[in-house]
Amino acid sequence: MRRRLQAACWFISVTIAVCASVHTQTADPLPSWNDGSVKQAIVVFVNTVTTANSKQFVSPAERIAVFDNDGTLWTEQPMYNQLAFALDRVKALAPAHPKWKTEMPFSAVLQDDQEAFDKSGEEGLGRVMFATHTGMTTDVFTNVVVEWITGARHPRFNRAYTDLVYQPMLELLAYLRANGFKTYIVSGGTAEFVRAWSERAYGIPPEQVIGTTFVTKFTWRDGQPVLMREADVDFVDDGAGKPEAIQKFIGRRPIFAVGNSDGDREMLEWTAGRAGAKFVALVHHTDAEREWAYDRSSHVGRLDKALDEAAAGNWAVIDIKRDWRRVFAFEAAN
Repeated sequence: MRRRLQAACWFISVTIAVCASVHTQTADPLPSWNDGSVKQAIVVFVNTVTTANSKQFVSPAERIAVFDNDGTLWTEQPMYNQLAFALDRVKALAPAHPKWKTEMPFSAVLQDDQEAFDKSGEEGLGRVMFATHTGMTTDVFTNVVVEWITGARHPRFNRAYTDLVYQPMLELLAYLRANGFKTYIVSGGTAEFVRAWSERAYGIPPEQVIGTTFVTKFTWRDGQPVLMREADVDFVDDGAGKPEAIQKFIGRRPIFAVGNSDGDREMLEWTAGRAGAKFVALVHHTDAEREWAYDRSSHVGRLDKALDEAAAGNWAVIDIKRDWRRVFAFEAAN
């Protein structure tokens, strides 16, 4: 009787283990993606480069995946979220700068005059960025960003900005990491802004975030060593700067790259030009109801030349309306 009981218990435990294994193997790794050619292409690519006897097998050390941030991993309309941060910071700092009430472009920001601010152009934007992002230590800046990202709300959705990361992309990041990929953000936004919250939002640690940087210098304050952020641009991580930064900070050519705008084109070209297996994709914003629909004429995240090149180069185009069952985690799946 005792042997029969032991055998029964063994059988049950083995059955549970086998069922769990089958479930793990057959569970959909991308549940927020609609079944279609893009989802299928992703899964086939990952299986191909991670299967040891495949002719296109890629060693784990070379499984580098790079992602743009704005418009690729989270929403970027009606303005870049980092710009929203900068404008909020102008208002927070205004009491210490009374001249800003009559001094452009700060006066336009304080009066919520977006048209006047836009007319100030790159010079006005630069002044706002320097005033809100520099002249402080790296630790102070990180704390300011964390405080803002925790409390600020998006004007359309009235949700925290980190609620507006794309659920399908979170699943893709997790799927790649589960298959031995190392995931990086390569952003036109500033590295320190994204690093303040990237690990919590995406599971991507700060050392795997590459972005535009300000000059940073080591010094001492009140008997303590600090890094000061100076009002001077060190590196612009956009356009051709993206593959240059990938080489400088990663040192390996990506085999997987996703962007959404012409600013990502060179990063995608660099990946597409790799010998051997590669996967290159563009996120195309086509869903005005759940998010936004924009491309060639957009003032934010313009997608024009890269969209043409995607067709010519057989890059994958992730059509949000067609390919994503849901856009955000808080949204019910279609």
